[in-house]
Formats: sequence, C-alpha cells, structure tokens
Amino acid sequence: MCGIVGYTGPQSAITPLIEGLRRLEYRGYDSAGIALGTSGALFIEKRAGKLTNLEGSLPANMPVVHSGIGHTRWATHGGPTDRNAHPHTDNEGKLAVIHNGIIENYSELKAELQSRGHEFSSDTDTESVAHLLSELRKSHGGDLTAAMLDAVKRLRGSFTLVAVHADAPEVIVGVRRNSPLVVGLGDGENFMASDVAAFIDYTKRAVELGQDEIITMTPAGISIIGLDGKAVVPKEYAITWDSASAQKGGYSHFMLKEIFEQPKAVADTLIGRLTDNGKIELDELHMSEAEIKALKKIVVIACGTAYHAGMIAKYVIEKWAKISVEVEIASEYRYRDPIIDSNTLVIAISQSGETMDTLMAIRHAKAAGARVLAICNTNSSTIPRESDAVLYTHAGPEIAVASTKALLTQIVAVDLIGLHLAQVRGELTDAQVRDLYNEMLELPGKIEQILETVEPLRALTRTFAKSETVLFIGRNIGYPVVLEGALKLKELAYIHAEGFAGGELKHGSIALIDAEKGTPVIAILPSGSDHSLDEKMLSNIQEVKARGARVIVIAHEGAEVVGAEHIIRIPACSPLFQPILATVPLQVFAYEMAIARGNDVDQPRNLAKSVTVE
Repeated sequence: MCGIVGYTGPQSAITPLIEGLRRLEYRGYDSAGIALGTSGALFIEKRAGKLTNLEGSLPANMPVVHSGIGHTRWATHGGPTDRNAHPHTDNEGKLAVIHNGIIENYSELKAELQSRGHEFSSDTDTESVAHLLSELRKSHGGDLTAAMLDAVKRLRGSFTLVAVHADAPEVIVGVRRNSPLVVGLGDGENFMASDVAAFIDYTKRAVELGQDEIITMTPAGISIIGLDGKAVVPKEYAITWDSASAQKGGYSHFMLKEIFEQPKAVADTLIGRLTDNGKIELDELHMSEAEIKALKKIVVIACGTAYHAGMIAKYVIEKWAKISVEVEIASEYRYRDPIIDSNTLVIAISQSGETMDTLMAIRHAKAAGARVLAICNTNSSTIPRESDAVLYTHAGPEIAVASTKALLTQIVAVDLIGLHLAQVRGELTDAQVRDLYNEMLELPGKIEQILETVEPLRALTRTFAKSETVLFIGRNIGYPVVLEGALKLKELAYIHAEGFAGGELKHGSIALIDAEKGTPVIAILPSGSDHSLDEKMLSNIQEVKARGARVIVIAHEGAEVVGAEHIIRIPACSPLFQPILATVPLQVFAYEMAIARGNDVDQPRNLAKSVTVE
C-alpha cells in the first residue's frame, strides 16, 4: 500500500526522501509527493504517476533543507490525481501530513471542519486529518505532538500518519494504528518509514512502533508516548540484511532475482531445525507437549498466495499429525461465527506481517480463546507481535509484488510445523521424522536443478503470449499449487486464468476448453500416490486433450506421461514435498508471460505488496 518516509538531520533531506520512496516502490502506488520543512514555510511538490514524474517536476535550484516527509500513494478515497496526491496541508499551507490506511469517519470530520471555515481541495480522507491537526495544534500552543495525541483519539480506522509543521521543521511526528511505521536511528539524524528498506543505506538500528504509539523525532533523538500520554521505552533491534539484498543484482527484474534466490531461502528456513537426538526444534511455538496433544483443531487463516500455503498445510498436517485442519480466507473469517476455543491453534500466514484482513482475523480468534501462531517473513511486524508465537521464515526482503520465495518458505514452515506436531503426538517416529527432514534438506538442490534447466520453459511460454485463457488442473496437494499458478498468471499477465481440481472438470469447467483456440492447460502430475491419483490425472489430461486443449504437464523425472504436448520435468520427491518444486515452473511461466505481453513485472497494475486496509 502507501509508502511513507521521513527524515531529519544534517544532510539535504531530498536525497534520503527520494531514495527512500524509490525503495518503497514495490508496495505499489499511483502518485508521489514530498514536503520539505523550511523555516516558516513548506516546500511541497506532488505528482500523479510514477516517482520519475515527481523528480522531473522538482526545480533545478532546490533549496537545501534538512527535514521533510515523502509519500507514495495507492488510491482509496479519490482518484490518482495531482491534487489527491500526498502530502496534504492545512489552509495556511504550514502543516503537512502523509497517510497510509483509511480514516473511516473522515466524512463527519470534514463536515465538522467545513462548518468552522476550513476549505478542502482534495477528495481524500487524509485531508481531514491535516485540518484537524492544524486546529488542535493551535489549541495546544503549537505543540504538534499534543495535537497528534488528541487527533488520534478522534479518528476511526487503520492508519499511519506522519506530520511536519513549518514553525518547527526539524520536528516530525508520527503515529500508527494497524499500519506499519518503523524508525531508523542514525548518528545525528533519524528516519521514519513504512519499511526499513527505505533507510537501510543509512543505519541498521531500528525501532518498531507499537499500536497507537506516537513518536516525536528530531535530529537529536526520538521520544514515544502511548494514548495515555505516558512515555514508552523504545525497543531497538538490528536490521540483519543489507541494501544489496534489496537491489536487482544483475537480474532484469526483482521477481526473477527472487525466483533464483529460492534455493537459499528454503535452505535458510530449514537450517538447524533437527536436533542431535532427532527432534524437530520449534521452540518458537511456546507450546508444551501436553498442550500440543490436547489440540482438537487447527485453523489456518491467510490471504492470496499465503492462503495457498495454508491449503498445503491442511494436507501436510492432517497426513502427518492427524489433526483436523480448516483453511480460511482471512477477509471472510470474522464475519461469520467460527467455532474455536482454547484447544484450537490458529496459524496466521503473512509475508509482511501487516496484512490487515489477517490481523483482524487473529484478533477475533484470540478474543475467542484460541492460541495464535504466526508464520511471517518480517521481524517485529504487527501480526507476529500480536500473536502468541511466531515462526519466522528466512526469505529475506521480497521486493516484487508477486510473491515467490516467501511462498516457498511458508510451505517449508508449515512442513516443519506438521513434522513437529506429528512427532510430539506420536504419529511419526523419530526415524520417520529424521528421514523426512533429511529429504527436505535436498529440496534447495532440486530447486537449483529446476532453475538450471528453465530456459526451454521460458521459450515455450512465449508461444502462449497471445492466449486469452490459461487453465490449470491438479489433484490432492497439487490442487493448491495450480490455484497459485493461476493467481500468478492473473497478477502478472492480466489474462483469465483458473485452477481446478482435476476431478471437477466434468462438473462444468471443461466447457471452457475451446478447440478452435487451443486453450492452454497446465497439469501437475502427482508425485506418487496411495490412491492412484497419477492415473486419474492422466485421464483428466486425456479428457482436455480430446477437446482440443494444448497440454503442458509438470511431472517428476521418470513419470510416464501420455497426451501432453509439452512436458516440464522436475526432480522426484515425496508427494507432500512436491508443491515446493512444482510451484517454481509456474512462477517462471507467469513471469515470462508478463514479459512477453509487455507488462510491469515487479509492480503489476492495481496491486500492492502489502494490503494494509480491509
């Protein structure tokens, strides 16, 4: 969603602001703007479109200013225009505010402020905050922090707000509620941002703000208070990755780089998880053996790609640990009456840890007495902090909007959880767990093998560039994989794509096959099965082939395939590990389709990396 950057210190603020906004482009945006704090006045420039539009509008003789705020906007209230771009100001033009999230009661605030003579110039919910802060600051004798404290008590919704005033330009005040804001601590300079990527070139010291905490930042330091006005002791942590991790590293796109980083990401997430005595080590769960054995049900909540990881978790945990697993779309979960209690473990999966729908779902689950375990890739983000336990993946920064390595590490995480639960509950022996874990250690090498032989797939993909529809079919644990394949294609290539359970073809969806157009169908052949599903999938392939489909089959080495026009081979593995391997060719297919169709791979239209509003 929106990206926020703030800087105050000795250097010219324009450099860290623009660099920071560029680092946050992955979040998705449709306009950008800055406000620089000069003594007694603000310099403000904002433009619809890409960051280059903003840069091109800046005068050559920019004033040297040492404090400011910057913003990239993903439109909610009001279209992506210059006047709706952030920052927004009060009527004097001396107070500027930037915002990520939604102010739910902005209409009533706007009406109230207009009745007192405030004039509005945009269609946004954010502008009401600028006018409100202006009023409150005057009532507090020019104290912007006190004004922000009072303003937050008036606001409903999910938001991060950052404000600056021309009368004290070196002071930047921010607050967060259900939306990310992190602080970077430098030497005589300090930073605010939606993500540490914005200031990682300047400092590795960071502070994450808690819910409804208000920060006042100057070059000399920071101070934090809660809604009660009492001081909060900052909790500092070290940033463990460097700026090179957020750069393309010679690849043409971040997504391609991240696809090729998957072997390392999977290996890093697996490392050190088996003890010398053959036990899966997951101390992060903070659950005793008695509590694990008492579990009656597991509920997985997630959105988008993470939801597909959750679907895979169902197959894994039910097979190994023999616990019933429900998988829920987070955005729907709390709007019914889910049956959960203290013997329910809720697993929340989120790459960013800021996914608003998932956050609201875990709050609902905790209120009902369930224990919540987060699977997340971002340290100190909101979902892990509000969960009872967290299992961090080690994908490293994922910049491209379409998730790749984060998904594979999420699948590894749920596999580890499944093994641990099965071992504690006595459903798998230590020897069985050791064998499965050792096979998982082979997966990074197998992903490398796929990537080393991916060029023919890239060339093949380009032949389908003009297709209007691509269908995907899978069975058992391959079903969520084809759902992910279809989602990736929709995200990147902007074409109709659907994933189906192979057995459902005859129940309606086979009607989508167009013999005249030769509808492409990608099928995943199960990797061994107790239920002869490979034979059933081969029958499904013949069914679509007979109706004129052009069939691409992803199959393990040695598998006999009949009826396919093209076969993509992946290394053989145990059936429950196949999603980690089978997903990779689907990522490459979607990436190459987007390239062939001339689309923006890293920042697909209408999408944002982290969905921080419901």
